[in-house]
Amino acid sequence: MTLDPGDLVLTGTPAGVAVARPYLRPGQVVSAHGTGLGRQTNHVEAREGTMDPMNNDTPELDLVVRASRAVVDGAERAVTVGVKDGRIVAVEDIDADLRAATVVELAEDEVLLPGLVDTHVHVNEPGRTEWEGFESATRAAAAGGVTTIIDMPLNSIPSTVTVAALREKQAVARDQVFVDVGFWGGAVPDHLGDIEDLHEAGVFGFKCFLADSGVDEFPHLEPEQFAEAMDQTARVGALMIVHAEDSAALAACTPANGATYSGFLASRSTDAEDIAVGRVVEETRRTGGRSHVLHLSAAAALPALRAAREEGLDLSVETCPHYLTLTAEEIPDGATQFKCCPPIREQANQDKLWAGLTAGDIDIVVSDHSPSTADLKHFDTGDFGTAWGGIASVQLGLSAVWSEARARRIPLTEVVRWMATGPADRVGLTHKGRIEVGADADLVVFAPEEEWDVDVQALKHKNPVSAYADRHLHGNVRQTWLRGTQITEESRPTGRLLERGQR
Repeated sequence: MTLDPGDLVLTGTPAGVAVARPYLRPGQVVSAHGTGLGRQTNHVEAREGTMDPMNNDTPELDLVVRASRAVVDGAERAVTVGVKDGRIVAVEDIDADLRAATVVELAEDEVLLPGLVDTHVHVNEPGRTEWEGFESATRAAAAGGVTTIIDMPLNSIPSTVTVAALREKQAVARDQVFVDVGFWGGAVPDHLGDIEDLHEAGVFGFKCFLADSGVDEFPHLEPEQFAEAMDQTARVGALMIVHAEDSAALAACTPANGATYSGFLASRSTDAEDIAVGRVVEETRRTGGRSHVLHLSAAAALPALRAAREEGLDLSVETCPHYLTLTAEEIPDGATQFKCCPPIREQANQDKLWAGLTAGDIDIVVSDHSPSTADLKHFDTGDFGTAWGGIASVQLGLSAVWSEARARRIPLTEVVRWMATGPADRVGLTHKGRIEVGADADLVVFAPEEEWDVDVQALKHKNPVSAYADRHLHGNVRQTWLRGTQITEESRPTGRLLERGQR
């Protein structure tokens, strides 16, 4: 079929919030500009296009996406992607003759990416839904190109430390998620006996703290309790994910008090991370278990981690966008929107984290999206000692990391590996985070050279507080597709609740 010059297709301009996409006739060709949850409005224009759907040897598909640039198998190439029943069924050359009800053709400035997988998100519902909830968190994720999140077991009430608590959280989430959502279980002193049952219930692993978590209902593990927890997770083959700061080392630091960021930074020494990472290595070696170091901020721990992996230990490491893009030197006193634990450190440390990423010593980059209400940041006093520690970033991670990677001449393919394929592989979601036959058709249309400034009032997460406020970024998510269906402002929540080992 050939489109007539008067047929309507969608294009867009990078300003404001997207409006609804019109109904598409079967076989209509659609430009990828400005039809999603991102920062675009739409206009329509007439243009000519051809589809050639008359080849009856080609099966009818639900969606075809043609992109002159796409990240496939760790490289950029021109492709045509075919989608049927939510799965990718074809990845062909760009001129491949595929038929579909809807054909999307990316613009020259756009790259097709797999949906990101963010394995470190605090949704906080139920119990602290005013901080963040499943509806707002998953809308924000979709707007940032994230199609799968794994929810942390705190700061919700109850914490996800029993099967009953997991079922309560799943029941709350089920009908309001816009992306796919899995759940971590929690390892806390009074519920180590629940680990096996939670594992059988499908959690993706177990989160523990080696220092105060910040909330009373999720206490940290002392060294002997951590050893017991590692025994339990090793026995059932579960992944233990660890907030690796040592409680005793933190107690030896001068407590944070007042508005100076240097004082807060001194209260969370790099020694606390080094000691805790050493304990994770030791217990992984002793038990033969599986472990993962969360939100590494201190690059001094990298040699020990490198040696552990060279030894063959099943140990992985993540860092976060704020550690890769923000520095202690730029944080003003009293700017508690930058408070997180472990802290944002100096430029020299950041450079070493990037070196660790490119060398393969750090495996993945995930958000540690940990929002709160504005009042808990204590902007009135700017006191880093009393303000809540956490950075809201699930919508901004891709653009933030790409902006810095771009400046360091690191290719977009590496960012995709760190933020999509790598996290998916570590939690066993091998049908996520990649563009390949058999994978879920979770796709992102990304404009890597588009520049924009962060307006916190326009972000999708619940509270307009972010360390990235007014930051100038490169790279904008123009569309996000979950299992072959585009997520727009008018979409219904069609995300699924995931369990470990589920396809």
